[in-house]
Amino acid sequence: MRKAYEKWMYAWETRLTTRDTNRIVRPFDWGIEWTRDWPLVNGNFPQHAEAFAPYIYDLNREIVARSHEFFSYRVPTDFRLERRQVELFATRSRPADEARHRKQQADFLRFTSPVATRHPENNLANARWFPPQDKASKKAGKPKRAVVVVPHWNSDAVSHNALCRALNWFGIAALRFSMPYHDIRRPTELSRADYAVSANVARTIDAGRQAVIDIRCCLDWLQQQGYTELGILGTSLGSCYAFLASAHDERLRVNAFNHASTYFADVVWTGQSTRHIREALEQVIDLDKLRSAWLAISPTSYMDKFAALRKKSLVIYAKYDLTFLPQFSRKVVEEFTRRNLDFKSVCLPCGHYTTGETPFKFLDAYHLVSYLVKAFNSAESSS
Repeated sequence: MRKAYEKWMYAWETRLTTRDTNRIVRPFDWGIEWTRDWPLVNGNFPQHAEAFAPYIYDLNREIVARSHEFFSYRVPTDFRLERRQVELFATRSRPADEARHRKQQADFLRFTSPVATRHPENNLANARWFPPQDKASKKAGKPKRAVVVVPHWNSDAVSHNALCRALNWFGIAALRFSMPYHDIRRPTELSRADYAVSANVARTIDAGRQAVIDIRCCLDWLQQQGYTELGILGTSLGSCYAFLASAHDERLRVNAFNHASTYFADVVWTGQSTRHIREALEQVIDLDKLRSAWLAISPTSYMDKFAALRKKSLVIYAKYDLTFLPQFSRKVVEEFTRRNLDFKSVCLPCGHYTTGETPFKFLDAYHLVSYLVKAFNSAESSS
């Protein structure tokens, strides 16, 4: 029976990861020009191809050693709430869903990202605002709590909104963050968020840096609104970004990592949903070198920084995951255990994509929301 279930789950997971027909194999590129404005580069980058690889490897090591400089930023001065029509920004045709969501309006936090790219759409950060409605959350003296929700790679603009509303039920505000190159931030020439993760090495790092900085800007805005207890919930790629942000920002005291891994490169190299990226990468680079090339955006690089901060964390992974292989997530659990961190781990009986399907999405949501609520309450009682 166990083998039959495993076979069925892998088949279901494979169907979900292969249903999109618009994945494009884009050529490998070191993307050296994307490093030009990074804090540790300041325009000093090589011009000749033979120097690109060693430059990227050395720069990654320098970034890890001086990561607080790399992820530093100036707080935006143009925070604003914008009420507008809800759009889906789907990565494949879904006309019925598009029509349904166009009937809704919502409030979105907008601000100019401190990281400027060549894509104007991407430079204007976006996060849908879900303030809690219950009166208990507004009682005098009760701390105001908020969670930044960071979705998965290629998420549309309404993914994870149900989690935000569930948090609202418990008096927790939610700010659903649009990652770089996703939904309204997606350049017009794309149908998917290809520039967030691709065979362009430095652009992928730049997207990670921008995500971390924009998340931290969201925390600045939340504090300006009077929120004093802050947390983060990240899924898949969003989980990676969430970890990097939390490792560099002590304000994030409560964390939920929905799928987790150690090296960014390992997920891209072995994941079923990133086969088209590996196809371009492996023509030029192997896995060991790719680890070095993406060390700056790998959670394993910042485990010690994360451990040095007092945090509570949930790590969720899936037993039949073909995108974040389970051994990567178990390694995260081992690292957290070895450092004696305050955390809980949960293994779901499904895969990566099937986590978003019935009935597993309800099980996942239960673990995420219940943990965040309990962690906030625990943090308050111990303070």
